[in-house]
Amino acid sequence: MDRILITGATGNIGLEVINYLIELKSSSQIVAGVRNIEKAKRIISDNNNVEFVEFDFENPETFSGALKNVDRVFLLRPPHISDVERYFKPLIQSFKENGIKEVVFLSVQGAEKSSIIPHNKIEKLIAKYELDYIFVRPSYFMQNLTTTLIDDIKKNRTIMLPSGKAKFNWIDIKNIGEASAILLERFSKFKNHSFEITGYENENFYTVVNIINQEVANPIRFENVNPFKFYRIKRRGDMAKGMIVVMILLHFLPRFQNEPNISNFYEKLTGKKPTSLKDFIKRESRKFDE
Repeated sequence: MDRILITGATGNIGLEVINYLIELKSSSQIVAGVRNIEKAKRIISDNNNVEFVEFDFENPETFSGALKNVDRVFLLRPPHISDVERYFKPLIQSFKENGIKEVVFLSVQGAEKSSIIPHNKIEKLIAKYELDYIFVRPSYFMQNLTTTLIDDIKKNRTIMLPSGKAKFNWIDIKNIGEASAILLERFSKFKNHSFEITGYENENFYTVVNIINQEVANPIRFENVNPFKFYRIKRRGDMAKGMIVVMILLHFLPRFQNEPNISNFYEKLTGKKPTSLKDFIKRESRKFDE
């Protein structure tokens, strides 16, 4: 029986990958790599199908134990970790030392074209160490609206970003999790290729706010700010410097780029259309008014 280690197992995408592997009735042993096993068991309720191991990106002493007898890894980058040389190089070295040759890496759309973002550097590390890989390159997460951006929405009824009228392609994390689970299951068929996972809509934040306002009792607005102002405001709010830089890169650079590519790979892989923005916002609408 293959053993698949899921990193970030209690995060939004990790949970979805595990849920879909279970739904697919995977013949592999699902191994959840987590910092706190007892807490993780409360979050991942289907413990009969999941094995738990201690794993911490920031503690290399946990690597070998978590990777023992693992055949394949679902790898993602925690949002607060941007130093690839410090954290990911030792981890990928540990993959080699522990005989792991297969990695599904959750990258980001356009990673191959942007050498300054961490995902690009991680992809290159995986290739450098000659691992068989699948790079999953999703577009902009719909769930950013209900996680990263939700505090400003709740406190100030505002989404504040340096993105101007730049258009983003919007994808539901559930779609990413399902596609990643299938790719983990069918690794040999898809290995050593990259796949974009996108929705079918390219929209800017002004449009998205209008869609949200059709579903909520208390309207919100979008405020465009320059990157320097954004940095100052977020530092006053104690956001980590690395996280602020990643958010600026993610939201400011698209102003100078072409509209995102739209891929039908998710539909080809699953036979289903990706979630629409309207359906996602309707599904999650209570979170905007809580």
